[in-house]
Amino acid sequence: MPFAITQTCCNDASCVSVCPVNCIHPTPDEPDFGSTDMLYVDPQACIDCGACADACPVDAIFPVDQLSEALRPYAEVNAAYYAEQEPVTAKADPKPNFHEWAPPTFDRVLPSDFAALDVAVVGAGPAGMYAVEDLLLHTSSRVTLVDRLRDTGGLVRYGVAPDHPSTKKIQHTFARFHNHPRLRLRLGCEVGVDVSAEELSARHDAVIYAVGASAARSTGLPGEELPGSLAATTAVAWYNGHPDVRADAVDLSAERIVVIGNGNVALDVARILTADPETLADTTIAPHALAQLRSSKVREVVLLGRRGPEDAAYTMPELRALAQQDTVELIVDEHDSEVARAIEQAGEADKAGLLKGLRRETVDWSAPPPYERRRIVLRFHSAPVAFLGDTQVRAVRVTGADEETEIAAGRVVRAVGYRGTALPGLPFEEDRGIVPNAQGRVEGVPGSYVVGWIKRGPSGGIGTNRACTNETVGALLEDAVAGALPKTRRWLPKLRLGRR
Repeated sequence: MPFAITQTCCNDASCVSVCPVNCIHPTPDEPDFGSTDMLYVDPQACIDCGACADACPVDAIFPVDQLSEALRPYAEVNAAYYAEQEPVTAKADPKPNFHEWAPPTFDRVLPSDFAALDVAVVGAGPAGMYAVEDLLLHTSSRVTLVDRLRDTGGLVRYGVAPDHPSTKKIQHTFARFHNHPRLRLRLGCEVGVDVSAEELSARHDAVIYAVGASAARSTGLPGEELPGSLAATTAVAWYNGHPDVRADAVDLSAERIVVIGNGNVALDVARILTADPETLADTTIAPHALAQLRSSKVREVVLLGRRGPEDAAYTMPELRALAQQDTVELIVDEHDSEVARAIEQAGEADKAGLLKGLRRETVDWSAPPPYERRRIVLRFHSAPVAFLGDTQVRAVRVTGADEETEIAAGRVVRAVGYRGTALPGLPFEEDRGIVPNAQGRVEGVPGSYVVGWIKRGPSGGIGTNRACTNETVGALLEDAVAGALPKTRRWLPKLRLGRR
């Protein structure tokens, strides 16, 4: 019986490296890697060895015959990926397609006469921890891990929805390095406040910045700053208990909330705001958020997408998870005939095809939400043009299908993306929200490197950071061997690493 990868796949690719028959794709060396919703097991090539399940850091891989009712569709999802791909094993050759053996390479090992490096890693989220892992496991480097917060985790801790515990489990994989003898933790230390980039560079042979992209993109629309309008970054931080966000940052006194955007973050926000609070009681949700959800007046969340259902930004696993909620109704606003056409013409494995079983209706947005049970409305072909209200948001004006519509709402959540912010002492590319770099090398600052979203922009999931970090650490080690790292000034006064 073959194995199947399910919705919590993090694209880490740890499973790819241990598969003896190369039946998990796309692999890091294939063009599609990082662009698919998840990784997939070929049911025809799988030999049921279980190595992938043992290696998975988020418990996303199960034997097909042991899938729960909610996860059973993923057997077909994995098989469907290969229905449109060239077979991993040629049909004329029934033998497994084993990985090809090559002469051993040691591209991560410095020459034996090379002094151990002192490297600082700024940021304790997934990108930073992949860098820490690479340096500790594949070199003799001494690593100092710096983070402005007093706990580790970054995006995994404060960005993953609390009802996705399997995804959060990758924290345990990273946490095993916290007690490594060559790692020093310096938490509660902010670069630009407690220590400067120049001081870090002076004390270390190299510095890797993994500070992410924590700021919210602006819609640039009139009325965006009205009370009742907030960024999805705030909502996500609120229900995850981020120390930077107040407990009362989200007001749930409105019956209808509009979420601008239809990516995974938008779906997360909609799911949490409409969930039965008791289903969240045993998760990592912040206590203040759970208390407010128990007294919430929210009856309906509307997800606005500029494009059609076939081009939605969310991943198919996240939509499946949303559709499987028993206590919340998921419907499609059929205000546009093109929406219905896209759904009817889509294949079962397409994003639009997943909407075929949902109820479709033309919603009257001037009327209050229904009270039978909470619901989430997917409205496509709807571009917001203004937030309406005098002292408080009361509606969102949208355009689509050659007409403008006002959607009455007491709150608006802007889930239009993340962007990086400038770090004192490093160059910054304002348009893209990244530190300009070449293969991770910070432009004009020898010895400084970047990984993760501050390197490439807010794209890719948790596992994408592994390949990203591999490139950056490789560049750092190349520079070390080439003598291109600046000399550290050991005579500098001891750094004040940590909050005063």
